[in-house]
Amino acid sequence: MKITRIETIPVRVPLKSGLSTRTAHGVHATSDYLIARVHTDSGLVGLGEATVAPRWSGETSRSCRGLIQDLLEPALVGLDPGQITLIRQRMDRVVKRNPFTKAGLEMACWDLLGKSLSVPVCRLLGGPVREVMPIKLVVGAFERADVVRLTELFLAMGVKCLKVKTGIDPSSDLARVATVRELAGPDLPITIDSNCGWNFNEARSTLLRLSQYGILCAEQPIAADDPSALAALRSSVAVPLMADESLFTLADAWNLASLRAVDIFSIYPGKHGGIAASMEIAALAKSAGIDCAIGSNLELGIGTAAMLHLAAALPVVDSDRFPADLIGPLYHEADLLTEPLQLGPPAARCPEGPGLGVDLDERQLARYRID
Repeated sequence: MKITRIETIPVRVPLKSGLSTRTAHGVHATSDYLIARVHTDSGLVGLGEATVAPRWSGETSRSCRGLIQDLLEPALVGLDPGQITLIRQRMDRVVKRNPFTKAGLEMACWDLLGKSLSVPVCRLLGGPVREVMPIKLVVGAFERADVVRLTELFLAMGVKCLKVKTGIDPSSDLARVATVRELAGPDLPITIDSNCGWNFNEARSTLLRLSQYGILCAEQPIAADDPSALAALRSSVAVPLMADESLFTLADAWNLASLRAVDIFSIYPGKHGGIAASMEIAALAKSAGIDCAIGSNLELGIGTAAMLHLAAALPVVDSDRFPADLIGPLYHEADLLTEPLQLGPPAARCPEGPGLGVDLDERQLARYRID
């Protein structure tokens, strides 16, 4: 089986009315992503999704498409898509960084390998170690009325864990968490995510004040570029810290682990450049005694499917203790799939079909493509 061409389809999918989210990075109301179809001489087609966001990695659907057409497709045509390691090497040789772009192509190759062998991707990763993965839903950094509306909606949907966006300013952050705790009751786990929004002193004082609300963990409380500051913060507060924006590469993981800077790694294929890179980071975390959780960039259906296979196959991904962000399709108007993923809430299940186990809905694709 050889790659013959790569088809790139930019899409623009709005979030559902009332489900746009606000973080310290800004408002997320529409997702401009890219769908990749990797064609082969066998007739099989692999599906990938580049969940690009300029505020995350500097990538856009336009830059993603240009890199694939100008550099990555010429480098990959003629290769066997099952040669995942070689494909990763070729992509890294022709362009630096751009993890979400590379992840979109790499997951399409995993999809092709699974289809060619008639097995789901999670079997290729060693087999599933769990059937269900608890999820959490996200309450954005909104004013009280919207916080109440979203919390009540998510609780009615059956979710058993909530993530509250913080990092705007300590006063409103504290009030938002207090509102969610009041509505959720004393026992439902709550995490927070500041998306780099606090400085060190704000993070330390706010996390100490938040301890009264029983926070399960605090995701990326301060800026991403100083793991030593994260380590100092971890030593001064009781709430477990999770790295997200600080953790893109295997080198990032090594630095965080060496400094004992965090308790949890947030991992997912897009951010790390693919499924294989995510597994490398998970292996390092396991050796360092660091738990992993599945994070998210609000993926559509294909990207979420890749995350589900990873979450099902890796023992170090502790979704029971730290519920996963396997939630993107729940927030979007469309997932672009013929059959929706089983995301719950309260828990998600991995697709069972060959490859990623999903198929593109051509009618949805025609509606949301923007080229």
